[in-house]
Amino acid sequence: METSWDLPSLALGATANVDVTVPGARRGDFADASLDTSSIAFVLDCHVWSNNSVRVTARNVSASTVDLAAAPLAVRVVKRRMP
Repeated sequence: METSWDLPSLALGATANVDVTVPGARRGDFADASLDTSSIAFVLDCHVWSNNSVRVTARNVSASTVDLAAAPLAVRVVKRRMP
C-alpha cells in the first residue's frame, strides 16, 4: 500500500503518527514501512494497529527541528504463519 505523508514540523525527539489502511491486515501480522525521502532525520516504526490498519510512527533523531515536504510512504504487511 502506498500513500503520501506530509509530516508536521518535529522537534528533536518528537514523534508523529499516521494510520494507513491495509486491507486484510490483522493483529500479529508483520508490518514494515518506508518513507521515500533523502532525509536521515527520522526513524520509522510500524505495527498492525487494528484490523485493516497499520500505524506508522516517525521519530525525529536529528539534532534540530525538521520539517519535510510530503513524501511517498509505502507500507507492507506480511501474514504471520500459523503452525
